[in-house]
Amino acid sequence: MIKAGIVGGTGYTGAELLRLLVQHPRVSLQAITSRSEQGKRVDSLFPGLRGHLDLVFSAPDDPRLKDCDVLFYATPNGTAMTQVPALLAAGVRVVDLAADFRLRDAALWELWYKQPHACPELLATAVYGLPELHREAIREAQLVANPGCYATAVQLGLLPLVEAGIVDRRQLLADGKSGVSGAGRGAQTHTLFCEAGDSLKAYGASGHRHLPEIRQELEAACGEAVGLTFVPHLIPMIRGIHATCYTTLTDPGADVQALYETRYRDHPCVDVMPPGSHPETRSVRGANLCRMAIHRPQGGDTVVVLSVIDNLVKGAAGQAVQNMNLMFGLEETAGLERPPLFP
Repeated sequence: MIKAGIVGGTGYTGAELLRLLVQHPRVSLQAITSRSEQGKRVDSLFPGLRGHLDLVFSAPDDPRLKDCDVLFYATPNGTAMTQVPALLAAGVRVVDLAADFRLRDAALWELWYKQPHACPELLATAVYGLPELHREAIREAQLVANPGCYATAVQLGLLPLVEAGIVDRRQLLADGKSGVSGAGRGAQTHTLFCEAGDSLKAYGASGHRHLPEIRQELEAACGEAVGLTFVPHLIPMIRGIHATCYTTLTDPGADVQALYETRYRDHPCVDVMPPGSHPETRSVRGANLCRMAIHRPQGGDTVVVLSVIDNLVKGAAGQAVQNMNLMFGLEETAGLERPPLFP
C-alpha cells in the first residue's frame, strides 16, 4: 500500500482528495493536517466520509508526514515551497496542487505571485503534472507541480493544434468559465450566493495567474513563442470549467478531428467527442475527465475547441491522483474509474 498524507485538508480540493483517496485500492491515508481544525475528526467536518475514514486533523508539523510515501499539498500558494525541500531530502515524493512549482522561471513566479520563491533551485527539477504532456517524466519525478484548473482545460484544448504547427500560434484565444468552487472555500464577498447567483462576470482580463503556465507549456510543446489571450469568467454553478479556445488554421486542408482523435487515443482521461458535439460541464461532474469537441464554423479557417472538466477533479484532486498513480507504477486511472455524476 502507498502511505499518503494530505497537507491542508479542509478546502474543497482537500475534501476532493479525501473522497478519491479513501476509495483508492492501493492507498492508505496516514495523516491530514489543518491548523484551524487540529484535533477534530475529519468526518465531523466532512460528514460524507463517515464510515470511510477514522482520522483526526493533525498539526502541520506532524512527524508522520516524513514517513509517508507521497504527500499532497492542498495549501495556499507559497506554503509548499517552504516545506518541500526537507521532505524531498527525507525521501518523500510530493504532489503540490498549488502554484509553487509550476513555473520554471523564479523571476516570472515572483512577478505573478508577488513574493520571492523560497527554493528556486527546485523549479528546474519539478515536473509539470499534465500527464497528457509529461507522462514519462512524471513516472520518475520526486516533485510534481499539479497544473491549474483553467490551465488544464485550455492546454488540452490547444495542444494538438500547437504541436502540429497547423495554426497561427501568435493568435490563440481562450475564454474560460469556472464554477464558484474554483475560488476556494474561504469566505469572500464575490462568491456569496447573493453576489454570484444570477450573474456572469469576467475577471483577470489583464492577466490571470494561469496564463504564464499555459504559455510556458505550449511553448515547450512547439519550440517557439506563442501569443495567447486568456480571459476567465465566474459563472453561478458549483463545479466545472468550460474553456472555448479559438485559433486560425494555416493549413486549411488539415483533418482537425482526426488530429485530436490520434493525439489523445492513448490518454484515458481525455474524451474527444464526435463531430458536431457540444460537451457540457455536467457530463464530467465528479470525474477525472476532459471532454472536448472540435468545430470549424461554416467550414472556414477558424477552429473552435470546446473543452470541459470538473475543476476539482481533472482540474485539481483527480489529476493529482492520476499523477500519483504514474509516480508509483500503477494504472493511470486507478481509483479514478468512476463515471461522472448525474444529475
